Amino acid sequence: MPVSDANALLGAGDTALASPAPRMEVRGLDAFFGKVHAVKDVSMAIPEHRVTAIIGPSGCGKSTFLRTLNRMHETIPTAYIRGTVHLDGEDIYAPGVDAVSVRRHVGMVFQRPTAFPTMSIRGNVAAGLGVLRAVGERFDVEERVEEALRRAALWDEVKDRLDASALGLSGGQQQRLCIARALAMEPGVLLLDEPTASLDPISTEKVEALVHQLRDGVTVVIVTHNMEQAARVSDQTAFFLHGEMVELSPTSDLFTRPRDSRTEAYITGRFG
Repeated sequence: MPVSDANALLGAGDTALASPAPRMEVRGLDAFFGKVHAVKDVSMAIPEHRVTAIIGPSGCGKSTFLRTLNRMHETIPTAYIRGTVHLDGEDIYAPGVDAVSVRRHVGMVFQRPTAFPTMSIRGNVAAGLGVLRAVGERFDVEERVEEALRRAALWDEVKDRLDASALGLSGGQQQRLCIARALAMEPGVLLLDEPTASLDPISTEKVEALVHQLRDGVTVVIVTHNMEQAARVSDQTAFFLHGEMVELSPTSDLFTRPRDSRTEAYITGRFG
């Protein structure tokens, strides 16, 4: 998403265009489920056209943090945040900012493939495009579907059966279909919550290769339990523990020269 598009979405003034900034920036973020303090005072920059990985043991807050980046967190009853999340310099939680519009620019793919069972492959990819038409965007749906499937490295596998049920695809293909559905909205940021956790090794390899390719056109944030995966696909990695971000470093540095003893203990398998 161009900076100008985000500023138009968030109602920013011309001054927001003058100074370069990370694609997203989180400042003093706390996330809650009622009285449960799930994410604690996290601040980090998410650079444009890079892959940021988030690692940590189960229950450390990494998926909750990911959901705050496109306001999915607030869809859960009793959930709320404190702090700010900026997209192209503008706070997505500011009064008057529409959460649905935010999610159009910050897409998300979940752990388990969520192909719509009553829709065809084509229908799954095009599922969200009606929202764009409703706000006045004009485009050829067939071209948008093909482009999204190509970007998701799925076109050659499905181009001759676009009207077939999406449930006929393998698990790995369904996950790439979900990625294509998100990409069809042309987001500037793509959030991936353990996208290969339920996939076989071959499908995992295909999704990882796709993540590596996507950085040329979209900023990616991926939550993963697999440290080897984080090392393979990401440019920077954040380690979370007990809701806190312990360390954020270039990926090669975090895995070879961690600054915090807790990070070293985790990546060397002493806990987690």
